[in-house]
Amino acid sequence: MSLFDGMSRLQLQTALVAAQTALIELQTGARATTLSYTQGDGAKSVTRKMASVAECSALIRQLQVALGIAQPRRARRFVYL
Repeated sequence: MSLFDGMSRLQLQTALVAAQTALIELQTGARATTLSYTQGDGAKSVTRKMASVAECSALIRQLQVALGIAQPRRARRFVYL
């Protein structure tokens, strides 16, 4: 059973594009993590938690596997002779 069971192919493709865009924005520094503004009654601050590059990369990999673009990772076993 996959996390993405029940999602249509179009929904998976849309999620993949969003995850790839988020990864690019994280890596280029385009995403702000703290936003501040001032109102008449004083300063206000909003903090938004951003996913890490590793989390975005893992999500992208999972979506690619669900879409059949990539193969699932397998454990590698070494054979010693």
